[in-house]
Amino acid sequence: MEKLYFIPGSQDLYGEECLKQVAKDCEEMVRFLNEKLKDITEVVLMPTVVDTKACIENCRKASADDDCVGVITWMHTFSPAKMWIKGLQELRKPLLHLHTQANEKLPYDTIDMDFMNLNQAAHGDREYGFILARMGIPHEVVAGFYKNDKVVKKLRDFAGVAKAIAFSKNLKIAMFGNNMREVAVTDGDRVESQIRYGWEANYYGVGDLVDCINSVSDSETDAMMEEYKSKYTMATDQVDAVREQARYEVGLKKFFEKNGIGAFIDTFQDLHGLKQLPGIAVQDLMTQGIGFGPEGDYKISAMSAILMKMAEGKEGATGFIEDYTYDLTDGEELELASHMLEVPPAFAATKPEIQVHPLGIGGKEDPARLVFDGVTGDGIQVTLVDMGTHFRIICADIELVKQPKPMPKLPVARIMYRHKPNFEIGTAAWCYAGGAHHSVVSTALTRADIAMFARLTNTELITIGDDTTETDLQKFFMK
Repeated sequence: MEKLYFIPGSQDLYGEECLKQVAKDCEEMVRFLNEKLKDITEVVLMPTVVDTKACIENCRKASADDDCVGVITWMHTFSPAKMWIKGLQELRKPLLHLHTQANEKLPYDTIDMDFMNLNQAAHGDREYGFILARMGIPHEVVAGFYKNDKVVKKLRDFAGVAKAIAFSKNLKIAMFGNNMREVAVTDGDRVESQIRYGWEANYYGVGDLVDCINSVSDSETDAMMEEYKSKYTMATDQVDAVREQARYEVGLKKFFEKNGIGAFIDTFQDLHGLKQLPGIAVQDLMTQGIGFGPEGDYKISAMSAILMKMAEGKEGATGFIEDYTYDLTDGEELELASHMLEVPPAFAATKPEIQVHPLGIGGKEDPARLVFDGVTGDGIQVTLVDMGTHFRIICADIELVKQPKPMPKLPVARIMYRHKPNFEIGTAAWCYAGGAHHSVVSTALTRADIAMFARLTNTELITIGDDTTETDLQKFFMK
């Protein structure tokens, strides 16, 4: 299981008895946190930092431990921050500063100087906060009594984001083809994204994938078909077209397992050797946490995998989507978001149907795909774009709604949503900020989750929601 290292701070100025109490309080705190976080991570208590040597050793251990996804620090007493500098320079894991106390309430009748010296996070955490700011170290601050439900929730959220960042640093993306010809926003600097986020986005020959698919046996295809029948409604008699997609999925999974791939892209302009565009094969793979980006969009394939990882254990749907078309009825504007084939079934309001229909792009045989209407509820829309000098994350609050009327002649999966604070400001803000037409939508994650990811990865963030006004629009463009 992934771990969070818990590193407390103190000093030897107050004597051995004080340090013994610090250790005892930290043990109690870590026991409590392990009970509250046991389903997502293990909290490991490290030796109290009382000098530079201890800090360096703790931070080196955290950085070298592949199971450690993040570090929680807390200053029980005053802990002079110069002795944290060299250790923090060695730290390569997401950092959370827990601003708390071992005691919830002050013992007004008995408080003395010994108590004050022991329980002075109000003093020590400010010293520590300064050195983090002075060194420019990306970090998260959570303030409040550690047993408070709000604090526990924020620690759980940090654990989820830290796990997603650890996943990101080891993410390999297979590019079957390159960026769609002449398209700008889906392109990006793969060297810079590997430096910042860890993504290894590399080209793999479509012919190698086709060879892998062609090696799939009938029995393996049969097994995949049984999985489809158990999860989805077979609403077509074109079984051979569905079997083709089942072969694609088995072949893709074999290719990914062999090469350690966690996300991928394809493009309909480079699928030589495949009879169909991958449809249900891609949709079903996304239910297994595999990220996807169409038309060569490696950035959104990575972000979809990362946000699906971040959303593990949370209620709601998370996955890739594309902005497509609008209902511009005045005051009731809605967006229909979809794609040619590859909307993940996590968004399905009811059991998806397997259907086969012609596709007027790509020049291939009629592909099998999952068709469904989308879920409803509050959510976020997230994209990442390359601004040339830096990456930018754009996160917008949206409301997913039920489609007003049936769409019997649109045989694709789709979701519909309202932009916040309204259509005029919400979509204008997205355009001013340079937001892409590919994004990740989630009803499981919140703007706060994305803000934490942006802080910890030192990525520019622009948010859009009910608090966005018309006067904000030009600011987005000028950033």
